[in-house]
Amino acid sequence: MANVLDLRRRIRSVKNTRQITKAMKMVSAAKLRRAQERALAARPYSAMITGVLNSLVRRAEIYDPATGNLRHPLFITRPEKRVMLVVVTGDKGFAGAFNANILKTAFQFIAGNPDKEFDLEAVGRKGRDQLRRHYPTAVYAEQTTEEGRALRVRERKSRIEVTGDHPGMLEKLEASRVFAVSQNIISRYVREEIDAVYIVYNEFKSVIAQRLVVEKLLPLMAIGGRQIAGAVEPTKEERERAAEAARSAGIQLEPADTREADEEAKKFGTSNVDYIYEQPAEHLFNGLLPQYVSSMLYHAMTESVAAEHAARMTAMDSATNNASDMIDSLTLHMNRVRQAAITKEIIEIVSGAAAL
Repeated sequence: MANVLDLRRRIRSVKNTRQITKAMKMVSAAKLRRAQERALAARPYSAMITGVLNSLVRRAEIYDPATGNLRHPLFITRPEKRVMLVVVTGDKGFAGAFNANILKTAFQFIAGNPDKEFDLEAVGRKGRDQLRRHYPTAVYAEQTTEEGRALRVRERKSRIEVTGDHPGMLEKLEASRVFAVSQNIISRYVREEIDAVYIVYNEFKSVIAQRLVVEKLLPLMAIGGRQIAGAVEPTKEERERAAEAARSAGIQLEPADTREADEEAKKFGTSNVDYIYEQPAEHLFNGLLPQYVSSMLYHAMTESVAAEHAARMTAMDSATNNASDMIDSLTLHMNRVRQAAITKEIIEIVSGAAAL
C-alpha cells in the first residue's frame, strides 16, 4: 500500500501532466482558428476557377461530336485496374484516433477492391510509417534508350505499393508544393500509368461537422461536382465531446456563414456575357484544368489540417479532464491513508497511557 509521500509524488506528477495537456489544448485551439481562416480564404479561389472553367466550357470547342464528352485527357474514363490512393494523415500524434481512423478507412477501401492494383501516396509522417509497415515501397530501375537518355522504369513486385510520401507538407502548407504533387498525379494519369485517383482525408466544416471521406479526384466528371466514394460520420458521443472541448477553448461550434461571398464568386465567368479572352478559350481551359485539380487537392489538405487540430484539441481536453479526476481520486485516497495513520498513532498513544 502506498504511503502519503508516494501519493503526494504521484499527485504532483499528474498535476504537471495536466499543465502540459492544458497548454497543448490551447495551442491546438489557436492553430485551429488559423487553419479555419486559411480554409475559408481558399474557397473564393476555388469558386472563381470553377466559374471560369464553366464559362470556358460553353465557349470552347472541347466536346467530342461523336460521344458528346469532353475531349480533355482528364475527363477520359477507363476501367479501374490501377488506382492511386492519396492518404492524408497528420505528422504528429496526441490527436486521439484521428490518424488511426483515416488509415482504417484507407485499409477498408483497399480491402474492398481486391481485383485492383494500388499505388499509395502518403501525405504526413503517421500515414507514411504505417503504410510502409504494411506494404512494400515501389522499386525503379534505370534504363537507357536508343537515343542515350536515361529513364526510370518501375518494376512492380506487389499488387499494393507505396509510390511516394510527403512528410512535413501539412506543417507549413504551401500551394506550390501541392501543385507539384498534383502535376505528378496528372502526368501519371495522362500517361495511363493509373486509371483513377482517390483521396482519403478528414473533411472539416466545423468542430462538430466533420467526417472521413473517400473522394474521387480523377477522372473528372463535371466541373464543380464532387465524387464521394465513401464517408464515415462521427458518432454522437464524439460530436458532444468535441463541442465541449470547443466551448471551453472559445471556438465557434458552427462554421462561418460565407454563402454570400461564395455566391458572388460563382457569378464571375458564368454570366451570359460575351467575354473576350486574350488566348483561345480551348487553350485557357487546358491550362486552368490542372490548377483546378490542384485546388481540389489543396482544399482537402487545408480541411485535413483543421480537422487534425480539432482532434488534438479534443484529445488534450479529455486528457486534462482525466488528469483532474485522477488528482481528485489520489487526493481522497491520500487523505484516507493519512487519517488512518493518525488514528493508528492516537490508538497507540492511548493504549500506552492506559498500560501505565
